[in-house]
Amino acid sequence: MREVAVRDAGTGGTSEITGGAGLSEAVAGAVPATAPGNAPGDAPGGASGRAVGLHRVLEPAGVLPQAAVRLDADPVIGPDEVRIAVERLNLDAASYRQLRTAHGGDGEAVRAEVLRIVGERGKMHNPVTGSGGMLVGTVAEVGPESPLGLKPGDRVATLVSLTLTPLAITDGLARWDGMSEQVPAEGHAILFARSIAAVLPDDLPVPLALAVMDVCGAPALTHRVVAGRPVPPRVAVLGAAGKSGSLALAAARRAGAAETVGLVPSQEEERRLVASGLADRVVRADARDPVAVAEALGAPADVTVVCVDVPGCEHGAVLGTAAGGTVVFFSMATSFPAAALGAEGLAADVTMLIGNGFVPGHAEMALDLLRSEPGVRALFEGRL
Repeated sequence: MREVAVRDAGTGGTSEITGGAGLSEAVAGAVPATAPGNAPGDAPGGASGRAVGLHRVLEPAGVLPQAAVRLDADPVIGPDEVRIAVERLNLDAASYRQLRTAHGGDGEAVRAEVLRIVGERGKMHNPVTGSGGMLVGTVAEVGPESPLGLKPGDRVATLVSLTLTPLAITDGLARWDGMSEQVPAEGHAILFARSIAAVLPDDLPVPLALAVMDVCGAPALTHRVVAGRPVPPRVAVLGAAGKSGSLALAAARRAGAAETVGLVPSQEEERRLVASGLADRVVRADARDPVAVAEALGAPADVTVVCVDVPGCEHGAVLGTAAGGTVVFFSMATSFPAAALGAEGLAADVTMLIGNGFVPGHAEMALDLLRSEPGVRALFEGRL
């Protein structure tokens, strides 16, 4: 399993990686462990350990649920937990692409692989990409000490990664053909006291709301970074026609960007992004080709946001960013050692942020952008 962490940056230079552990998919620090068979209420570390799900970790010792190999998905909840009746999973783009590529586009094989992962691990945690996704469902039961403010019958989207969410599937994914990121499913999931969930809005179809909430951290952090620059920045978004990319473009413009540039890989994505009106300029290049990216962007960007779901885009993002600029990585396909070492090798004085899936108010901002920006909604509906 590829850990989402920098083990040997070795830079000693001016580049840095900051901003949390990454997309809510990150490897957590070591803590006292639980042993198999612990009851849901018996958490190592007392109430604080239970709040972060230590009692659900079956193996290995000393990790939080995201880094665990196996979780306990027992439907019996503890006093501060919530049980969700699962309706739909949303696999993150990097994980789904890897699964589909590994199985040659065979939907039945992809479905079998997802069932195997969930069955073995008690969560949806792709061992190759290290990522998972999120889900939609209905609150079935709420523990009396839960601080999440949910009640039975609420339809919610979980805003924490499936890599740390205890999950059991009971229908064999019989309604899913393995050919899309969104997965109709029946089963249950468990939320902890420090989990995050949002009640689904009444004015949006569930698949659309789920797609937006899956990437809602991207526009919120993009807005924060752009608004925090002393001079309105030139912003480039790689993978700009995708879900997180289109929201990042809209957020950058709302935050006062001097110019927005959207980079896409194909003529069709270029056509769709131009039609959306979200970018001041649309350019086409393979984000894995550093020189092609830099040439397509022209003048380096002050802020570069990476929303590409394939590996190998780190160096292009660094090369296309001006000295003193910022690169925000919002892809679980990112190799963070490659980013750090590549920046050192290019003598690039850039700050690199690992996009965290949680920013206060992130769901509300993303939904507002969907409602208020016709170009964003058109791109999302086109994908669905």
